[in-house]
Amino acid sequence: MAIQLETDRLILKQFSEEDAAYLFELNNDPDVTRYVGEGAYKSIDDVRNFIKNYNQYEQYAQGRLNMFNKQTGEYIGWCGLKYLADKNYSDLGYRLLKRHWGKGYATEAAIACLDYGFKVLNLDKIIGTAMKENTASINVFKKLGLKYSHDNDCGEQPGVVYVITKENWGM
Repeated sequence: MAIQLETDRLILKQFSEEDAAYLFELNNDPDVTRYVGEGAYKSIDDVRNFIKNYNQYEQYAQGRLNMFNKQTGEYIGWCGLKYLADKNYSDLGYRLLKRHWGKGYATEAAIACLDYGFKVLNLDKIIGTAMKENTASINVFKKLGLKYSHDNDCGEQPGVVYVITKENWGM
């Protein structure tokens, strides 16, 4: 079953090899990847290999989803849940092209993903992690109703963990 979510302005769908150029552009902007662990891809082929080996959809019925403007088809970024087996929880994440920052897309897409996680996957809780310096991402967590849980390293940087439970999800 392919995962596709829709909001008023967005279509979110699984990564596909045809979309490799979008992910390449996204991850090659140092402003976009400033607060994330991994950096730029070396080539479009690296992105295609990543997509071919991305197993979240098949294994866990969740994953990061490419985000497109419903009206224009323009690529915006990605948003979605990622199951972390070693920690036994699902992580909410998002990454947007810089030209789409500040337009409410991350919040809108994250609402759809949280709804999917709680109502379709029947998850008990979903977490979000961010570097402490990434106040924009933390503000999105707060808008969504995630609550600060604890400090935690984000790679080699100080980070924070926010959590929302199914019983507290009300959007």
